Amino acid sequence: MNEFFLIYTYTPWDKLNKDKLTQIRLLSLKSIFNSFPLIEPAFFDDLVSHLSKVKYYTKIKGIKRIIGPNREDYDITSWVFIWGMDFERRIYQFLLQKTKSKNNDSQAALVALAPPELGKLFIEYKEKAIFRTFSLLNNPAKMKFVIVLLPKGKSIAEEQQLLKASKSDLDKLKFIRALKEMPNIKGEWFPSFDPRCPVCNGMMTELKDYKSGLKKLICPKCGYEKKK
Repeated sequence: MNEFFLIYTYTPWDKLNKDKLTQIRLLSLKSIFNSFPLIEPAFFDDLVSHLSKVKYYTKIKGIKRIIGPNREDYDITSWVFIWGMDFERRIYQFLLQKTKSKNNDSQAALVALAPPELGKLFIEYKEKAIFRTFSLLNNPAKMKFVIVLLPKGKSIAEEQQLLKASKSDLDKLKFIRALKEMPNIKGEWFPSFDPRCPVCNGMMTELKDYKSGLKKLICPKCGYEKKK
């Protein structure tokens, strides 16, 4: 059964649509192999060398989202997307996830590929197709262009989660403020059983009349007095 990955990426080389996300559908390598093949560090060493020396080998930050066959969202930080075309105008698209080998050199698992014609080649020739194709990608004399796409900031999924979390925090803060400002039946949030002024409903204050020695209640807002 065929399984597919979806990648969402900006395409800044397309000047008319450089700010729009492009969706690319790629066949999972598990549809061809039992596991994801590993691409050795030597390939990336040569690729990095070409990126610094060959003008049509370019590196761009553009990946914004990667979705697996089961609709799972991946952290995009460890992913690389290679997009190339040879002089026979054949397209090569590979999705890789970087790993660390025991000697700390950078390896990558070959996770998915496109277009369908390339998938048919891999189904027929398996490991031989990997070797031939990746050797071709690192041969500037045979490639029209090679673009290495890297993650750009946080993934869309992570941005949405952060936005939801921020909105939730803001809603909680607004709710707490609303509770503090919301009057209860007696006119304030924290109820008080102190007597209130019958004129202005203000809080009455107890004072002692220095002449008679009797206590009285006075409203500091309107001046209403009541003897106890």
